[in-house]
Amino acid sequence: MKKTALVIAGPTASGKSGLALELAERWGGVVINADSMQVYADLPILTARPGPADLGRAPHRLYGYLARTEVCSAARWTSEARAAMAQAWAGSRLPIIAGGTGLYLRALIDGLADIPAIPDAIRDEARALMAHLGPHRFYEALIARNPRGAEGLRPSDSQRLTRAYEVLAATGRPLTDWHQAQVPVDDQITWVRTALMPERAALHQAIDRRFAQMVAQGALDEVRAFASSGFDPNLPIAKVLGLRPLLSHLTGELTLDGAITQASTDTRRYAKRQMTWIRTQMMSSNVIFEQEMETRITKIDILLKNLVDR
Repeated sequence: MKKTALVIAGPTASGKSGLALELAERWGGVVINADSMQVYADLPILTARPGPADLGRAPHRLYGYLARTEVCSAARWTSEARAAMAQAWAGSRLPIIAGGTGLYLRALIDGLADIPAIPDAIRDEARALMAHLGPHRFYEALIARNPRGAEGLRPSDSQRLTRAYEVLAATGRPLTDWHQAQVPVDDQITWVRTALMPERAALHQAIDRRFAQMVAQGALDEVRAFASSGFDPNLPIAKVLGLRPLLSHLTGELTLDGAITQASTDTRRYAKRQMTWIRTQMMSSNVIFEQEMETRITKIDILLKNLVDR
């Protein structure tokens, strides 16, 4: 199975990590993280990062290895994921890429645009402007500079807006133009693409249950310690689901119940966007609607065995 890679996509709380771990044990695999928040060392509870017991069951890569101050772009993550895949193949292991960050998965499978390096002066300019204006006014300024400058981006997405500004300022071309000229990746890789698509009510229950478990496991203390050491609200890690509601509770703006409700609502909205991405980008893949772990494993086992038997 050299040059075969298994991708497990799906919305948050759909069971991707658990499924990836079970399959890694069965197939001698390496689990490679494709979640943009689980790359950071901070907030392991709130980001639902695999714990020590899971890490001991199978090799895991690209989890909790970056400082909060770093920005993990799709290009950076893709380069590191490809290196982890190559290492897995060299050890006769199956790379299992699990995560719900669609941009990462698309970049890994379909390739990235060959955007020139952005000068540090432009990066500093973009960050200073974002800090001064805030995401919504920054969004308007970007559109004023070029009507297509913020195409496809949300006014609240400060990280991607900053990236769009950098690319436009450095190259004179909107980011969407570069994305339309993607550089293909290794066409020798056999991608086994799967996507978990739980029924909506079941997913909402899983989201609520998981966040309650996070609080029980110490998420509030984790957020308190995180905030006390200071952080830049414009950094990517500030987008961790549940962080802002719990911070609002710690400052007295929300009750704990109110913070939990807000966090669950935000997570449901994010899961909805993830599922929309799967429907538009991965419906040609092997979509798994069933909830039971054994059924999920059986379906993917069949896909992998078919490759072995060829």
